[in-house]
Amino acid sequence: MTFKEKIQANKFLVTSEIGPPKGIEFSHLLEDAELIRTRVDAINVTDLQSSVMRLGSLAVCSILKQNGFEPIFQMTCRDRNRLALQSDLLSAAAFGIENVLMLTGDHTTLGDHPDAKPVFDLDSVQLLQVAKKLQEGADMKGNKLTGASPKFCLGAVVNPGADPIEPQIIKMEKKIAAGAEFFQTQAVYDLKIFENFLSKTRHLKTKIMAGIVLLKSAGMAKYMNKNVAGVFVPDNLIKEMEETKDKTAQSIEIASRLINELKPMCDGIHIMPIGWDKLVPRVLDASSL
Repeated sequence: MTFKEKIQANKFLVTSEIGPPKGIEFSHLLEDAELIRTRVDAINVTDLQSSVMRLGSLAVCSILKQNGFEPIFQMTCRDRNRLALQSDLLSAAAFGIENVLMLTGDHTTLGDHPDAKPVFDLDSVQLLQVAKKLQEGADMKGNKLTGASPKFCLGAVVNPGADPIEPQIIKMEKKIAAGAEFFQTQAVYDLKIFENFLSKTRHLKTKIMAGIVLLKSAGMAKYMNKNVAGVFVPDNLIKEMEETKDKTAQSIEIASRLINELKPMCDGIHIMPIGWDKLVPRVLDASSL
C-alpha cells in the first residue's frame, strides 16, 4: 500500500525523517533508511533544515524512491519563487514522488548563510492550493498542463503548543480546504497541551501525527523551551536527562513513553531523530511500533 492508501484505510501511521548531508555522499543515508525499511510507512526528507545549505530534498527523495523507499518530500517556501515551486512539484511527480509536506520554512538569518535573500513568494497554504491546482491539470495562472496531471498526497505541519492555539487551528482549516490530507506536528512533550489541542480540532476531518523529537540532553530541552516557539519540555523530563548516566538510553525511554501515551490520542507518530537516525529502530522497539 502507498502512504496515501494507508491514510485512506485509517491505518495508524508511523514516519521518521532523514536530513540530507552537506555534500554529495549519501551512502550513510541509505544505510540509516535500511534500518527502518519495514518499520515505517514513509520517510520525510528535510528541505535545508534550519536554513543550512545541504544536498536537496528532491534529490534525496529520488534516491530513496529508486531504492524502494516511500519518501515524503518536504518543501519550504523560503528559497523558491512560484515558478520554481511549481517546477519542483512537477519534477517530484516525474520522479514518482507523490508525498509532499508543505512548510513556510525557517528564515535564512537562522542558518549558515544569514546574508542569503529569503523568497517567501508563497506561504504554505498557497503552496497547497498550487499543488491542488496542478493535480487538476493547470498551473496557478490557469495555464493547462500537457499530458497527464500529477498526483500528490499532500501534508502540512501544525504546532499544538502554540499560544494562543486558535490561529493554528484557523490555518489548519485553510490547509485542509487547500488539499492537506495529513498533518505532522511540532515536538510534543506535554500531554495536557496536546490533549487541549486535540479537543479543539475534533471537528476537522484529517489525520494528525504527533511529532517526537529525541532529547539529547537537558541543555537541549532548556534551549527548546527558551527558543523554539510552542515547544515545552516539562521539568520532570529535564530532571530525568540531568540525572541519567546514559543519555541515549534515557532519551529512548522518554520517547517510547511519550509514544505509548500518545498512540490512543492521534492517528500516527512522526519521529524526528535530529542526527540520531540509528536510534530510531530502538525507539520503535521500545514503543511496540
